[in-house]
Amino acid sequence: MKHVLPFEKPVVELRQKIAELKSFTSESDVDLTEEIATLENRLERLEQEVYGNMTPWDRVQMARHAERPTTLDYINHIFTDFMEMHGDRYYGDDEAIVGGIAKFGNQPVTIIGHQRGKDTKDNLRRNFGMPHPEGYRKALRLMKQAEKFNRPIVTFIDTKGAYPGKAAEERGQSEAIAKNLREMAGLTVPVICIVIGEGGSGGALGISVGDKLYMLENSTYSVISPEGAAALLWKDSNLAQKAAESMKITSYDLKQLNIIDDVVEEIQGGAHRDLENQSNHISKCIEDSLKELKALPTEELLEKRWEKYKKIGAVTTVVQS
Repeated sequence: MKHVLPFEKPVVELRQKIAELKSFTSESDVDLTEEIATLENRLERLEQEVYGNMTPWDRVQMARHAERPTTLDYINHIFTDFMEMHGDRYYGDDEAIVGGIAKFGNQPVTIIGHQRGKDTKDNLRRNFGMPHPEGYRKALRLMKQAEKFNRPIVTFIDTKGAYPGKAAEERGQSEAIAKNLREMAGLTVPVICIVIGEGGSGGALGISVGDKLYMLENSTYSVISPEGAAALLWKDSNLAQKAAESMKITSYDLKQLNIIDDVVEEIQGGAHRDLENQSNHISKCIEDSLKELKALPTEELLEKRWEKYKKIGAVTTVVQS
């Protein structure tokens, strides 16, 4: 029952029951094949009911799942010959953002992404996936290098937000993110951005301005966390579930609002259930996007990127008679 989310406990408990019966059958002369088949049919229906009717808060929890695949997990399964690069050439290296050069098929690409830890020690090393300014400056250095050598850029977004500590502010956190937004808007190479977990505030925006923006089905993308919104609105962070319902932070909400280009389907039960299969879904998404974007002349690529962001949001004009 390790890392089981509250809403999926009935599914996990039934899976365990089936496993116990199978183990008992194999170790004894009792034939429970019919009972196991009945339970497996019930499990299939239960999974469809639980995972097919997830609330926004359920998806927030899934996006934060301890076993959810990270940027490096996807790099290892989607790309080949990855060579990681370090440092921003101003201050130092920030391990909350990883980046480097790899091959996607036969196409050289630059990859940049937030990196969470897998355990407490790794999370401390990665600062829980919350970058300092040098992380964003490293990302920008790699983006400008990609532009120089005409390499497409793929970014993976997965952060609660940029690190809000005093040291980060002293080293220019806001300026580093703002500069990335400006520079990414004008990059002359295709930029594909994929939210794989949490997309939190400016920390996410710092590497997510591009030609295509996708979200995994159970990821989130928002200006503030549900807990933070609840604390501001109702002075009670325990009302995070209520906030999640109204914030429109899920992939399907944002697709409907034309914030993102499309939703990348997840394996039933979450991306962590089958990393190989999930990687194939993302790989197909990248492949289709590169095929479309590489065919565009630079001027048209930049124009379409500008039009994409101009269309976000709606303005209501009140005419007084």
